[in-house]
Amino acid sequence: MRFPTRRAGDQRFAREDWLDLARSKTTETPAPPSLRRTLLRRLAAPLSLLALMSGLMAYWLAWQYTQHVVDRSLADLATAISKQIQLAGVDAPVTVPPLAQAMFSDPVEQLIYRISTGDEEIAGEPDLPLTGTSVRRIHYAYVFETHFQGVSVRAAQVRVPQPHGNPIVVEVAQRVGSRYRIAVEFLIAIMMPLALLLLAGWVIVWRVVNQQLNPLTDLADALNQQTHISLEPVDETYVPGEIRPLTSAMNGLLVRLQTALDAQRKFIADAAHQLRTPLTAVKLHAEQALSSRDPAKAVEAVKELRASADRAVRLSNQLLSLARAEPGEQAARFSDFDLAALAFETGAEWVPRALAARVDLGFQRLDDPENEHPMIVRGNIVLTREVLANLIDNALKYIPPFRVEGARITVTVTEWRDADGRRFGEVVVEDNGPGVPHDQQPDLFKRFFRGDGQSVEGGAGLGLAIVHDIVVLHGGTVHYEDAPEGGARFIVRMPLKEEKPDDK
Repeated sequence: MRFPTRRAGDQRFAREDWLDLARSKTTETPAPPSLRRTLLRRLAAPLSLLALMSGLMAYWLAWQYTQHVVDRSLADLATAISKQIQLAGVDAPVTVPPLAQAMFSDPVEQLIYRISTGDEEIAGEPDLPLTGTSVRRIHYAYVFETHFQGVSVRAAQVRVPQPHGNPIVVEVAQRVGSRYRIAVEFLIAIMMPLALLLLAGWVIVWRVVNQQLNPLTDLADALNQQTHISLEPVDETYVPGEIRPLTSAMNGLLVRLQTALDAQRKFIADAAHQLRTPLTAVKLHAEQALSSRDPAKAVEAVKELRASADRAVRLSNQLLSLARAEPGEQAARFSDFDLAALAFETGAEWVPRALAARVDLGFQRLDDPENEHPMIVRGNIVLTREVLANLIDNALKYIPPFRVEGARITVTVTEWRDADGRRFGEVVVEDNGPGVPHDQQPDLFKRFFRGDGQSVEGGAGLGLAIVHDIVVLHGGTVHYEDAPEGGARFIVRMPLKEEKPDDK
């Protein structure tokens, strides 16, 4: 089989492309979100907005209160002057102006007044308008807004009727800017405590967020202390209830990882031990062939060398098969296939070897003797073929030394249902060999377990372990039974794909 070749320049360009792609992915990766910043932003922002809305509301209330108080004050001043006019009677044009001047001479208040009869000015500013907008009545006074010398003013007006002639109009006004100054003073008085409360609220939010996130920091520290050698569960004593599902899931993951690591260490140790024997034999036979002066002994040593190499190759292939049986490796490669047809094809492939070993290898299907209807299973066809091949190979190893004549292996396929009515494809590999002693049957599917006491060459105790792992990967079961004639009977059951109404 030919594979496409590349020039050195093509390989260099390919590496540069991969490096550029890696750099682009590195630079384009967004920064991970911060839970602390998110919580502070989502808590501090509404708190600040609430303070702002409170300030605006306080300013509006202060303005309304200031407007009401100042309007009443202007109305009271205008009413007071009108009372004095009523008391003075006809002498009012003479006695009232000095009194009004004395009352409105305070430069701080910046009050503006006007006293007139309509035709005659008695005192005050003659340019102060007598009418305006936004008129409201307070007792005997009318309060309105107008303009004086280009500035908005608020005025209170009281009319004093006279026995003869026009009524005397008393008008007291104040610039609107003064009201804003008073409202700002009210607002500052209100907002200072509110600002302090806002600052205290920010500090409280900061401390509370940090305190509530401390368990996550402790959890991260506990996880950072874990090593590949020791994976201890995280202490959940002081973990809040909302975080406990996360820590429980992590502890479960740590337990599974610890179990997987322990199994991996044991598997590596057992594999190294098993590989040491054939590799040592290869080395010894190679040294014997190299140092032997007798050609016959050298040839014998080479034969032993080849046999040891074959055992090492077989053991390596079996170890690779165990690795392929991991769920994460093969679950994505499942497809639908006919289990009955696969069993027939696999058995046919082993017929030449069975004939060479003088073993009768047969196939039968009990539920459908004509084998017309497929038995559809969803799984990995390559691994399932290896299950059947291992069982047939295992039978061929043990029958000939035990039974010289009449050795027989039967592969039986049928449909089986459990107590819940679920359908399974059942494959039985039965022989009339020595069988397995009862005390060894519980350990039959363990890795590197051999119940033959190493009496059969070429085995490493991995075949049945491979069968077990592959069947479990497919959601099935495998178990051993004594055959009626005293041999071995291995039963493999794998779930069948559910039939659709259109398939019937």
